[in-house]
Amino acid sequence: MTELPAHLDEREGSDAALRADIRRIGTLLGQTLARQEGRPLLDLVEEIRALVRQDVQAAAERLAAMDITTGTKLARAFSTYFHLANITEQVHRARDLRRRRAKEGGWLDQAAKRIAEKGVPADEIASAARRLAVRPVFTAHPTEAARRSILSKLRQVADSLDAESAAAALYGDTDTTLSTKRFAELIDLLWQTDELRLDRPDPTDEARNAVYYLKDLYAEAAPQVLDDLAETLRRLGVETAPTSRPLTFGSWIGGDRDGNPFVTPAVTRDVLLIQHEHGIQAAERAMDKLIDELSVSRRLRGVSLDLSASLAQDLDNLPEIPERFRRTNAEEPYRLKVRAIKAKLANTRSRLQHGTPHVPGRDYLGSDELIADLELMRASLARNSGQLPALGVVATAIRQASAFGLQLATLDVREHAEKHHEVLQQMYTQVGEVDDYAVLDRADRTKLLAAELTGRRPLSSADTPLTDSARKTFDVFNTIREAQDRFGMDVIESYIISMTLGVDDVLAAAVLAREAGLIDIHTGRARVGIVPLLETPAELDAGGDLLDEMLSLPAYREIVRARGDVQEVMLGYSDSNKEAGITTSQWRIHKAQRSLRDVALRHGVRLRLFHGRGGTVGRGGGPTHEAILAQPYGTLDGAIKVTEQGEVISDKYTVPALARENLELTVAAVLQATLLHTTLSVDPVRLEVWDATMDTASDAAFAAYRALVENPDLPAYFWAATPTELLGALNIGSRPAKRPNADAGLSGLRAIPWVFGWTQTRQIVPGWFGVGTGLAAVRKAGLGGELDAMHEHWQFFRTFLSNVEMMLAKTDLSIARRYVETLVPENLHPIFATIEEEYERTVREVLAITGGSQLLAAQPELSRTLGVRDTYLEPLHHLQVALLRQYRDLGETARQAPSAPGARRGPSDSTALERALLTTVNGIAAGMRNTG
Repeated sequence: MTELPAHLDEREGSDAALRADIRRIGTLLGQTLARQEGRPLLDLVEEIRALVRQDVQAAAERLAAMDITTGTKLARAFSTYFHLANITEQVHRARDLRRRRAKEGGWLDQAAKRIAEKGVPADEIASAARRLAVRPVFTAHPTEAARRSILSKLRQVADSLDAESAAAALYGDTDTTLSTKRFAELIDLLWQTDELRLDRPDPTDEARNAVYYLKDLYAEAAPQVLDDLAETLRRLGVETAPTSRPLTFGSWIGGDRDGNPFVTPAVTRDVLLIQHEHGIQAAERAMDKLIDELSVSRRLRGVSLDLSASLAQDLDNLPEIPERFRRTNAEEPYRLKVRAIKAKLANTRSRLQHGTPHVPGRDYLGSDELIADLELMRASLARNSGQLPALGVVATAIRQASAFGLQLATLDVREHAEKHHEVLQQMYTQVGEVDDYAVLDRADRTKLLAAELTGRRPLSSADTPLTDSARKTFDVFNTIREAQDRFGMDVIESYIISMTLGVDDVLAAAVLAREAGLIDIHTGRARVGIVPLLETPAELDAGGDLLDEMLSLPAYREIVRARGDVQEVMLGYSDSNKEAGITTSQWRIHKAQRSLRDVALRHGVRLRLFHGRGGTVGRGGGPTHEAILAQPYGTLDGAIKVTEQGEVISDKYTVPALARENLELTVAAVLQATLLHTTLSVDPVRLEVWDATMDTASDAAFAAYRALVENPDLPAYFWAATPTELLGALNIGSRPAKRPNADAGLSGLRAIPWVFGWTQTRQIVPGWFGVGTGLAAVRKAGLGGELDAMHEHWQFFRTFLSNVEMMLAKTDLSIARRYVETLVPENLHPIFATIEEEYERTVREVLAITGGSQLLAAQPELSRTLGVRDTYLEPLHHLQVALLRQYRDLGETARQAPSAPGARRGPSDSTALERALLTTVNGIAAGMRNTG
């Protein structure tokens, strides 16, 4: 790489290097197009790019007249460009972060500096460190449009770019001939790889996708962060045990049954087997590293009696350890001990595959025994002049095992509240104690179920007749018990109840867990925690009262006590946004956290909040570090769970350096918030004024949003103006896009396709609609000055406004207008006029607070990046509009034409047309970097 001119500062130099690499990759893509499809395609790409900049109408007409085959190739060309540009940006972002780390330290260093400046005592830091429990939870929610085959090749592009940069840093200008040849090869392979899935993935496919990232995290990013955390705390005067679990990983894949009929008890077992298969492989690779490292000889250094005795027992229990290792490692006890660990791991794999019983000393049940073996080695080294490797490679291996276990991720199980009542209705019918469980109100159900929990009789037996639906629900609880017996207690910890509306919903799940042997308040057994999920604005408002009622019931309080006095509550961002709009959703979630915090404190219970965030701002997304620090004081007491899904996973974790940064910034933010954000940081009277200001904004925003979504014409407008009908054909997830028994309107549509449709057409209503009306109402109430103070001094409001500003910048109503004018009946156009009016109002109000002359004025790099992307996105949008018109016209023609009985009609007849459309959907998703 050439040296940058001296007049460029570091930021400009970094930006120039990124642009240079994108130009280079773009040039290679052009060569691929010419090589694979002929020069005319490359010429067409350049023609369309230029035409869009010069004459939008002419470009739209040119694209509308294009044949389907050419249009598909053109869409693929732009889509491939976005994939390559995205991965190149990720690589450069990682380089910038590494440079910043070298100069300023990492996120943990910055958090430690703030903690030290505040003079926090070491004992408080030590206590917070013990409570630290950060858990990213990977979900199967379908928002990643790119196939793993595409993602793996992009990862190879990233690795090649990094290797080239590393060589240049070491040796100066280098010959890039070989790397350029490799890039060309990878781009050719990308072009020849179908970006569309042939069929819908099942949950086991989704589990393998998650494992793809978790294995990389096990090997590199997570141990780096955990080692850095230990060193950071050491500098603050706190020693932490390697067996602590400040960072673990979770998953919903194979456990989330809400609305997904494909997640059966058998699927849950299969997913756990897949996770263990790869988790054991990851542990074996970590052990191989220890074998390479720990060549300590007994003839040179002593060995603890505990380790010697353990090793002797292993050699007796594990005759399969080859004789050559027993001989060559006879004086190397640590290597021999690790070989014994590897033998136990292999036996564990075999036991799980064949379903045979656990044999203590020959295989592992969970990770505790593995960690105990490693701890023996660490303690022996530390006592025998091996403190550095004890604190180094062995401690790292222990931290890996503690963070990932043998399962890589702890599985959460989720089911809809009504499913549990369906089972209980049938059980109570059999015992004959309740005339009709279904007609009981919530208060009576709560009283009945609370008494049931305190009783000792079983409510059911093995032969209790249940419908197929009820049997599937109840069998999940038995599956949890069987999984814990087979794999270890850590494999499943939480049972989440969707649409929790009352305490009876919580108790219903607890009673079924008792029936399955998971809970017994008389013996203090609670093998799972019961987790209410608060999703709608009404549930969020009532969250504190719900928690208070739960914890006031002696029977339920015993369950929480058995769980270590920790109560987990999940907050749903997606459905609250879809129902109430972004302002009301974000504000009510913020207030719900305060209420839940106060109730938990009053009952002497530690609150663990689980944030169900999506990838887009409209579903709770946005920068993680800022989101954590924006929470109300005291809500973070070390423990937090946050969902990670779809394109967010690939964006955060494909490049190892970015994976490290994203994990570290999350851990650092939680540590900082736990220690420093424990009291109110502003004057209480001032906060009351700000709360009232937000109430005013929320009420007005809610009214504006509900007026839009309650418009009887909106469903017709949404389906006409967006390509949402194609989401199912993308095959990007196992879960159906609509809820069971949903009507043709919008009420049954899930939050992901709701956001997907608006984003594809650049309207992005979920990310900003109503905000302008809300802020304008505040000004009208004479509180405009408070908005400026809130933006300057209140992290919650500043983060909220920043996220809205980003969504406004990604919105392009000139493009949206093309969809409306071409696809939407004229009588529905007033809806778009309403959207335009609110957009202009929101931009005006946001800029009045930020003081910017235009959106993202304070983030010029992001603004410039979005501008460049638009020159490639716009052709895809115009092409999508033209193809949608053809697709729907074809469907209308087919519906009107007579056909033979049983014949297939409509758009599905034209595979080529649908494929072309789906290619534009993929390309826009890649360009926007948000699907849902």
